[in-house]
Amino acid sequence: MNDLEKHSFYSFLGIYLVSSLFFVLLSSFWYYSSLKSSLESETYYKLTHLADTISGRIINAQMKGISLELPSEEGYGYMLVPIHEKKAYKLGYYEKNGYKVLVSASPQEHLNIAYVVVKTQHYFKELKKLKSDVATRAGLVFVAIFLISFILAKLFMKPVHKRIEQIEEFIQDVSHELNTPITALKMSASRAIKKEVYDKKILTNISISTKQLETIYNSLTYLNFSDKQEKSTDVGLDEIVKRVVKYYWELSDAKGIKVEVEIQRASLNIIESRAELLISNLLSNAIKYSMPESTIHISLKEGLFIIKDEGVGIAKDKLDAIFELYSRDSQIAGGFGVGLSIVKQICDTYKIKVEVSSVLGEGSEFRLLF
Repeated sequence: MNDLEKHSFYSFLGIYLVSSLFFVLLSSFWYYSSLKSSLESETYYKLTHLADTISGRIINAQMKGISLELPSEEGYGYMLVPIHEKKAYKLGYYEKNGYKVLVSASPQEHLNIAYVVVKTQHYFKELKKLKSDVATRAGLVFVAIFLISFILAKLFMKPVHKRIEQIEEFIQDVSHELNTPITALKMSASRAIKKEVYDKKILTNISISTKQLETIYNSLTYLNFSDKQEKSTDVGLDEIVKRVVKYYWELSDAKGIKVEVEIQRASLNIIESRAELLISNLLSNAIKYSMPESTIHISLKEGLFIIKDEGVGIAKDKLDAIFELYSRDSQIAGGFGVGLSIVKQICDTYKIKVEVSSVLGEGSEFRLLF
């Protein structure tokens, strides 16, 4: 991963872990508080029950004149406070010296006993155990969340990493694509200046290079400003096709490629610049991947546009991927993988169906149904 990817990865992981830790701690606190309250209530009712049981036996012993037999409860201690000592004790339920204490007046001074004092350390032992249990569970949950967040961060970064690689390749390809016509322009201009005579070949090279630059510019402009609001109108596709074929004549002629055109009148409700870009990308792509001295066939009639080349062709298993942004099926020709993606975007926008058939080594055919 590069620095940007690492920053994104650790930022995502950090935010996820911090937020998860907050919710784990909040949930643990709520769980602990709930169980602590339950334990508190359980201890209180247990002490109250024991005090009432002892008081009941005290009252029963006096009423029936029998000997007093007191119960024993493991983990719980108690004592009987005679009337003359009752001022030393405070009625109620409270903590004292590491014990939960309940002082009850339920004996009602039978057998001269004013209070029953019941105490236990059971509450604090259980509370300590509860703290340990909650901390352990919270720790295990956080470890699980950490592993899940790490996996999620990796999955999150996977498409980002792929996109960054595509962008880096795109920048390299654009640089390469721009370098070729710019170099040709510089050389042609330099030759023209030295010769002081502007022959047809030099001017043709300048024209071809300029059109290559314009094609790149139009594609990049569409990618960056395709959401610009423009109004669709009914345009004559036959005139646009003628204009585009004429525009690319020098490029096709330079490779010895013949463009055969069979056109009937056809119209489509579309932004004119989009229609021109659509046909332009299909034709420039056909020229780019056609073999020298081959033929490109173009036909247009109402509702159907077909362009067929005799180029390198496309493998069947790669036909679905050719419209993806930055995707390039062949490294034989230049390009940076945006032409067919733009074609698909425009077709989707204007409900134009695209069909492709291709044979490796024989060529490809694109059909637009509108």
